[in-house]
Amino acid sequence: MKLPLIAAAIALLSITGAANAEEHVVQMLNKGDKGSMVFQPDFVQAAPGDTIKFVPTDKTHNAEIIKGMIPDGAEPFKGKASEEIAVTLTKEGVYGVKCAPHYGMGMVALIVVGKPVNLDAAEAVKQIGKAKPVFAELFAEATKAASN
Repeated sequence: MKLPLIAAAIALLSITGAANAEEHVVQMLNKGDKGSMVFQPDFVQAAPGDTIKFVPTDKTHNAEIIKGMIPDGAEPFKGKASEEIAVTLTKEGVYGVKCAPHYGMGMVALIVVGKPVNLDAAEAVKQIGKAKPVFAELFAEATKAASN
């Protein structure tokens, strides 16, 4: 008699958890609040199980993981140019994202899911062009968020 009750409780908790997951929308823009060739927002604080939807508001942009800037065991993603991509992130940590065609122009984003467990490893990844100063700002924001 207790086993069906426990199974029902677990099922209810899993449904409730899915219902609490959020969807964060990130626009891929030629021009945004922080200049040209940007993700907006470029910093997202999410919870495990949240979905990040990258929307190509302007054409020719994609969203993909930067090698070395993903938590251990997390599934990398790579969207196609001018196509929307939605990813559900379940592993805690820092995810570095770039638009491949505009990476050197600083079109990058940082997503922190739960605790930034791989922050040091992500910060150690060498960046190119304008991505370097943009990530410096984003890592400062991540460190500030982690201390709150």
